[in-house]
Amino acid sequence: MTELVVGVDVATANVRVQVHDPAGAVVASASRPLPQPVRSPSGRSEQDATTWWPAVRDCLAECTTALGAHRTEIRSLSISATSGTVVPVDGDGHPLTAALMYDDRRAEAEARIAAEAGADRWRRTGITPSAGSGLARIGWLARHLPDGTALVCHTPDLIAWKLVGHPVATDSSHALKSGYDAVAGEWAIEVFEALSVPDLLLPEVVRPTTVLGAVDARGAAQTGLPAGCEVRAGMTDGCAGQLACGAVDVGQFVTVLGTTLVLKGVAEELVHDPAGAVYSHLHPDGMWLPGGAANIGGSALSDVDTAELPGLDTAATERGPASVVNYPLRGEGERFPFLAAHATRFVLGAPEDRIDEYRSRLEGVAFCERLALERLAQLGAPSEGAVRTAGGGARSIAWCRIRASVLDAPVLRVRGAGTALGAALLAASGSVYPDLSTAAAAMVPGGELVEPVPAEVSQLDDSYRRFLDELRTRGWISAT
Repeated sequence: MTELVVGVDVATANVRVQVHDPAGAVVASASRPLPQPVRSPSGRSEQDATTWWPAVRDCLAECTTALGAHRTEIRSLSISATSGTVVPVDGDGHPLTAALMYDDRRAEAEARIAAEAGADRWRRTGITPSAGSGLARIGWLARHLPDGTALVCHTPDLIAWKLVGHPVATDSSHALKSGYDAVAGEWAIEVFEALSVPDLLLPEVVRPTTVLGAVDARGAAQTGLPAGCEVRAGMTDGCAGQLACGAVDVGQFVTVLGTTLVLKGVAEELVHDPAGAVYSHLHPDGMWLPGGAANIGGSALSDVDTAELPGLDTAATERGPASVVNYPLRGEGERFPFLAAHATRFVLGAPEDRIDEYRSRLEGVAFCERLALERLAQLGAPSEGAVRTAGGGARSIAWCRIRASVLDAPVLRVRGAGTALGAALLAASGSVYPDLSTAAAAMVPGGELVEPVPAEVSQLDDSYRRFLDELRTRGWISAT
């Protein structure tokens, strides 16, 4: 072996740690479960933050034990987690309350204050505070802080603190929706003043891949990591997933098709979306990562028995384009590629049978993906080359072929892509490799190119036009 890097993924349900060699191969991995968040009808969502470090510690220890003497070759580590999850901690880095999770929506009043106080700033940055933002949650915490609070931490901040033995800076990616202005390079001070948030609660902010510190003797003893191993600033799970697909250079885009459809890419300049559906993270090398997360996605198939999916995929492929146009949204409201708070599912026409209806759902999600790419191109961030794809939906070759036909362009399925790999790429950037682009070229696994079905492109294009016409009729997108 040679120089190794570690990617840590602190997800909602579990922690996953992967150790990679310079070619991207996984040489050790481990995972541990986390307690499910406690959620309430009022919009609260909390998780016991004291469980994060033991889970990460034990995963790291399992990996270093498996590596044996090679554990000394670990050079750097980076951590990714959910966006906007925050917890107040004391001066020793101990959580004082449960963490307020990424989907906690208790802070509606604080969101309104934040939106008004920073209106000019938000127009410039493209970030709109909501009850689901870390900023609103920090505002709520400021009114409910327990005695002894020293700092408000994002998940990676707390884990890095445990590894290096002192408080660390947060990264601009996890801080983005917590009130950090990535354009100006500063916290939105006027907004925090309006929310009565003390400056001392806010950590320093650095770009991803910045060295936060080195693993100290205690961290080394608990995890098996070599003392002196660099801990580098990470990015949110969504951004890390993008990087793991190799979308790191200008014009490269990736669609992660899980429960929702998340589309992100790389642009030279900050993308401004007057409608507010697109936002941008700061690239470690100074570029921008525009994109958005839809409410539509794999959830469109949530009522289908997973055992039936392979058979339905085969039948849908044999059938060809659907006779109806389906927007298979579950629930109410859409946020990307258009904003429509009251959007609901619609079907234009009557499906011939179950296969026709199933195929129309796959096409409907693909129509949203195409609209998202076209919208980003209109805003100055066109995609170049094949769109990369990952997530559960990408495992369906039938769905990928339909998506390629809707886009009339190849789709590149990237296997092995995941948040832990993305975190490992950030760890490798500046340590094993000079930059993120070089690290991705060496470490991201090769993909499988899925081509369009030429005979289906024209009919699917007609269905897409009907889809757009219906969105305009309903007022969800502009008439132009």
